[in-house]
Amino acid sequence: MVARLIDEDPEGAYAYSKIALRLASRVAAVREAAGFAAYANQKYSEALAEFRAARRMTGSVDLWPVMADCERGLGRPEKALEMAGAPEVHKLDKAGQVEMRLVAAGARRDMDQLDAAIVTLQSPELASNTVQPWTARLRYAYADALLAAGREDEAREWFAKAVESDKDGSTDASDRLAEMDGVEFVDAFVEDEDDSDVVDADTDADSEIADEASVADEVDVDDEDDDIEDDEDDDEPVAEPTAAVEAKDDDKDDDKN
Repeated sequence: MVARLIDEDPEGAYAYSKIALRLASRVAAVREAAGFAAYANQKYSEALAEFRAARRMTGSVDLWPVMADCERGLGRPEKALEMAGAPEVHKLDKAGQVEMRLVAAGARRDMDQLDAAIVTLQSPELASNTVQPWTARLRYAYADALLAAGREDEAREWFAKAVESDKDGSTDASDRLAEMDGVEFVDAFVEDEDDSDVVDADTDADSEIADEASVADEVDVDDEDDDIEDDEDDDEPVAEPTAAVEAKDDDKDDDKN
């Protein structure tokens, strides 16, 4: 479970590793898994302790490079360089030796020794045209060190080589190369959202205009109704006051008499 989660959910992997430790702390594989889970969460002191425990149980030197990198994480690059020169390094397989070289170069950079870091990475593995699992990371580290030293043309060349060998996208070499070439990537999804916002705004504006026009029409209709009612009132005969009618009737009676 720890191995499955460690890349996508390092915190979840760490939580599982703590449970596994409570259940089987005497199993080397459990201690190693716990070490990698702590390492993924930058808990370097805890990771180093677990790696040391696993190494004591197995007697293997396979964890030597990652133990040295934990020393770097703890702010002790000198200790990492000391481990890089230890006899245990000669017992590592080729992948382990390349990993140790990467750690040593990183320690040199931690100490602001850029030229020494570049020299540390120069090796037959770097010069080889054969692509191995470590090739992309080695070329990437070399390109990054060259760029930090201000050697941009060489850095671009090695970033390009890193891209060629990075089949599974383990580095961001392609992005770094594009950045050096001045290429900018536009997120199409963000553009679509912006366009959608503009369309919505236009739709809202059109709706407001339509509403205003509708209100204006209603006002005109009401005005016309009022005018019609006024005209009808003007056409109706005005009734004379009752007192005036009665006065006229009295006058007529007097005449008759």
